[in-house]
Amino acid sequence: MELGADQALAWRLRRHELVNPAGLDAVALAGRLCGVQAQVPSAAELAVRIRQVEPEPGEITRALTLDRTLVRMWAARGTLHLLPAGLAPSFVAAVGALRFWEKGSWQRGHGITAEELTKVLAALAEVLDHRLLSREELVAEVLDRVGSARLREALGSGWGALFKPAAYLGLLCHGPAEGNRVTFTSPVHWLPGWTVPDPEQAGPDLVRAYLRAFGPAGHDEFAQWLFRNGKPGLTKRWFAAVRPELTEVSVAGKPGFVLTEDLAELRETKPSKAVRLVPAFDQYVVAVSRELIPEQHLAKVSRAAGWISPVVLHGGRVAGVWSRDNGVISTELFAELPARALSAEIERVGALF
Repeated sequence: MELGADQALAWRLRRHELVNPAGLDAVALAGRLCGVQAQVPSAAELAVRIRQVEPEPGEITRALTLDRTLVRMWAARGTLHLLPAGLAPSFVAAVGALRFWEKGSWQRGHGITAEELTKVLAALAEVLDHRLLSREELVAEVLDRVGSARLREALGSGWGALFKPAAYLGLLCHGPAEGNRVTFTSPVHWLPGWTVPDPEQAGPDLVRAYLRAFGPAGHDEFAQWLFRNGKPGLTKRWFAAVRPELTEVSVAGKPGFVLTEDLAELRETKPSKAVRLVPAFDQYVVAVSRELIPEQHLAKVSRAAGWISPVVLHGGRVAGVWSRDNGVISTELFAELPARALSAEIERVGALF
């Protein structure tokens, strides 16, 4: 089946609740988007609010702390995400199947031996049992048990490199923030009903979730989204397990797959001319094909140190970047956009701050 690129992008905009939003709450949106990238909490909150009909103040904080229906933890590509509590175990199982921390190159790169790492993981599991600890408190207690002061810098890194293996073993997640300080705890005790599935169940589940949000797409796009660089045998096996549920399509001559149950909706979708502003690290952008970003402007979107700029979308394509200074939103456009639509979107997003 042949589809136009504009048609496929309009469907993705709809799936991302960027046009005709259905009124989903924060938990449902995080599930729809396969998580909300959240190393910058304010950007994650805005990513949710721009997709809601009536944003509710404090909703995300309540879901993270009181309801515990959302959790902040490392997920796809080793980046922090807001995840529904019910979806988080699937990411733990799937990304954990990589076992990247067992590679000698990874251990050497982080200045830790296999023996030390085993001790660190055991200490993390013990220290976080039924407790909420700040990073500083957690590092101090782990070092006290491991007895290797030279690991202080690696454990205290804001990148959380030595915490990620624990996260993907289901031993660690973020707890509620204490002001500007992050806290950590054990998902086993923090999240109701926490159970990590078998990777051979979790992997296919994530293929389905990915295609619902980012399709049409193929195995390579899924593998890049989930692992960036990983074991292709794993993702190919998971993709093959879902193959009977998929229909192959061609988007402007490029092959891809969609869930057969989504095919009718995709076929009926009309191209969109919507103008939308999305924040830094928005899920729509981090998984979007680079061909949707003008090559000459790629460096303005994907910047140094992995920073993904807030962007302006037009019809699903990246048409500019934007910023906010002293309460005023300004744009740098890559092409001419409908002035009235852009002005209305700037006013809408500005009111959400």
